[in-house]
Amino acid sequence: MSGALLLGALLPHARHPRSRCLSMCTRDFSRATRFERSQFSAGGWAYSKEDLSRMDESADTYFYSSPRFVTHIDDGAIGALTAYYDESLAEGDEILDLCSSWISHLPEKQLGRVVGLGMNARELEANERLSEWVQADLNSEPTLPFADASFDAVLNVVSVDYLSRPREVFAEMNRVLRPGGQAIMSFSNRCFPSKAVRMWLAANDETRQKIVASYFAYSPEGAWRDIMAIDVSPKAQGGAGPFDIRSIFSALVPSGDPMFIVRANKV
Repeated sequence: MSGALLLGALLPHARHPRSRCLSMCTRDFSRATRFERSQFSAGGWAYSKEDLSRMDESADTYFYSSPRFVTHIDDGAIGALTAYYDESLAEGDEILDLCSSWISHLPEKQLGRVVGLGMNARELEANERLSEWVQADLNSEPTLPFADASFDAVLNVVSVDYLSRPREVFAEMNRVLRPGGQAIMSFSNRCFPSKAVRMWLAANDETRQKIVASYFAYSPEGAWRDIMAIDVSPKAQGGAGPFDIRSIFSALVPSGDPMFIVRANKV
């Protein structure tokens, strides 16, 4: 791939808010891969300081100081993520939305306490789904300011690639979850290249799923179960019938931004 094409694939995919259209896409939650502990290094944490370094090591508080009231994935990917949440979250669940912003893509169901932790106070203030929020920089201080076993689910949307201290953050996620609680990390192929960790930029979609799965496997070891990667990328509806050329093309080619989920439950 040429440098220009690579840069185009990695540049932020910001879009201004608009209404979501779910009817044009289908979600197939059966496209899942289960990870076993044996798939990861027996020697423990496998990543170096260089792997988790970034092109721009300046303070994240400066980079995120201005609010960005845009979406970073397209409507189809947002719809696929919301549909997955709708199937995975139960009414009354208490939620921690990590690296939160002005929108959390949650379904229209009655959830319990929804706490956002993010970098920009103006974005967090504008998020109507949050019952409370905390401004914090997890790369500077990877400690979650919550008691043990406080939440039923921890969510992170298109931000896991920016964590430069994922081992500590994932261990903290495990601590604040209730037994059996779930963590759902979602991401696409868009990012701010200067702030994503180096190994993320060098990886393809499949390798990125394994990277996030390994964070669960190592952080801390033995504390997570049912580690799975799920491709929920939407595909456009086809044409008039099963043999229509548009149907065949739609079945093979994603209709927009891909959307991947890597999730696990606390033991």
